[in-house]
Amino acid sequence: MKPSFEVVEPSFGSSFYYSKYVENANNMAHLWHYHPEIEMVFVNGGAGKRQIGSHVSYYTEGDLILIGSNLPHCGFTDTNTGNKNETVIQMKPDFLGSIFLGLQEIRGIQELFDKAKAGIAFGRETMLAVGHRIEMMDEQLPFERLLTLLSVLKELELAKDYKILNADGFSMEMQVQDNDRINMIFNFVKDHFQEQISLQHVAEMSSMTVPSFCRYFKKITKKTFTHFVNEYRVVHASKLLAEKQTSIANISYESGFNNFSHFNKLFKEFTGKSASEYRNELKSVIK
Repeated sequence: MKPSFEVVEPSFGSSFYYSKYVENANNMAHLWHYHPEIEMVFVNGGAGKRQIGSHVSYYTEGDLILIGSNLPHCGFTDTNTGNKNETVIQMKPDFLGSIFLGLQEIRGIQELFDKAKAGIAFGRETMLAVGHRIEMMDEQLPFERLLTLLSVLKELELAKDYKILNADGFSMEMQVQDNDRINMIFNFVKDHFQEQISLQHVAEMSSMTVPSFCRYFKKITKKTFTHFVNEYRVVHASKLLAEKQTSIANISYESGFNNFSHFNKLFKEFTGKSASEYRNELKSVIK
């Protein structure tokens, strides 16, 4: 399976797309998709999983992210997230016009868009500063909405509390054949991470030998394939630790680990704490 190419039409009377969803009503959330438009997603409250490029992680108090052009992504909200709203804004990289983007006052926004090629997650301080403005755009006329978007982008440009999600040098701006191949792999992991994944099988799917596939995957994602799969499983376990009242042993098996001690070792390696410590800390955060 390839990620679906999403055709984005601007909102009526506007140069960009804006939509505000109540709770988990965004039906694109679970689909692996991409589009040329830069995407801003604000999840008001709740906890969930974000999957952007080769990065996968878990957020606990809402989310504010900026996703670059053609960077595949899925996740953010589902029936267990517990968020109030999810707001999605999608804009073409040149939606303001090349001359406008070249103005001294605006130049930093172009730099922000360049950083977004690897995906950006913003921290709590920035989320609180701009979240209400992002949501109030729902009630604004197109001109007011554009001015609000510019003010939000300026705030994101100046923000200090952010994290680049994919490794330095990561970019999905590749040949079409490469893009289709790597996203087929991402989709396969998303659909089969709870099973044993054979490196031989994935290499054959990619029409490569195992050594060639390993070099290829590492070159594009800056991670080994094994690291990527284990990281995906640990993040899924993190999600289950927050959402399901079941034993940690059961969670390890539901996340694709057949060996409980191996799960414990990897969970601590990726998160810096044991699964039980993580669950206890998460309970206090969510409360």
